[in-house]
Amino acid sequence: MNLEQLQTILLAAAKANPPGDRVPYAFGKRILARLKDQPALDLSALWARALWRAAAPCVALTLLLGVWSFVGDSSNSADAAMSSGEDFSQHFEQTLLAAVDESEDVW
Repeated sequence: MNLEQLQTILLAAAKANPPGDRVPYAFGKRILARLKDQPALDLSALWARALWRAAAPCVALTLLLGVWSFVGDSSNSADAAMSSGEDFSQHFEQTLLAAVDESEDVW
């Protein structure tokens, strides 16, 4: 069947049966009853559900990175600190005070 023929047949059938002006009995009451039955959207519950779902991967990632930082870096940093003879606190203090030393030169 041709698409244009199908369209003309469907339009003719629609014109032969016009829609009625009559609304079904208690239509408005049924619609309002359905609207009242639906629970209101609770945004705090949606946030809580999403945060609880995200908590487990965050804890797993924290544990993984914590283990990696202790296991992977402990041997390298200990060997480097022992071989250079300097303490980590000295490096840290020099890094913190580097900005203070440079600011005196600018003014």
